[in-house]
Amino acid sequence: MPADYAYDENFTPDNHDANQMLREYEQCNFSGFAFTGYQLQGRQFTDCSFTDCDLSMANIEGSAFREVRFIRCKLVGLQFDGCNPFLFEIQPEGCQLQLASFANMKLKQARFVQCLLHEVDFSNADLSKASFADCDLAGAIFDNTNLEQADFRTAIHYAIDPAANRMKKAKFSHDGLAGLLHKYQLDIS
Repeated sequence: MPADYAYDENFTPDNHDANQMLREYEQCNFSGFAFTGYQLQGRQFTDCSFTDCDLSMANIEGSAFREVRFIRCKLVGLQFDGCNPFLFEIQPEGCQLQLASFANMKLKQARFVQCLLHEVDFSNADLSKASFADCDLAGAIFDNTNLEQADFRTAIHYAIDPAANRMKKAKFSHDGLAGLLHKYQLDIS
């Protein structure tokens, strides 16, 4: 096994120095780390999980996130659009994923659960069949985004222009229809 590779290990700040990150992690769990502003570019995470971690403003350019779960993490300002796109898949749950960018990415069937997705850029992304369960999408940008069959039924605070996005068979609740008419500045009671 290469010296810069970890498999099936649990990392905490007590047993791993975040300044000594390895190049590749597979089936590893990270818990309680503050990676704020860290240089994580070029790292590879496969079937890993991050729980209660702060990766805000980390440099993730060229990093690979393949089947990675983020649970109750702070992911502010991350540029996921600069990551390695090959098999890219993240599953955020209960995360603050604010001011992040997924522009031009393929995120088919992505699942966002109970996340704050404030001012996240989804421009030109493929979010077909994506799910935004109990997510707050205040200020999120959807422009030329493929939202076909995406599920927004329990999402709130979104403003999506149906004329500027592909939305065939997307799912919305009756209460959320105002988010589709936002550009018209209507007073809906």
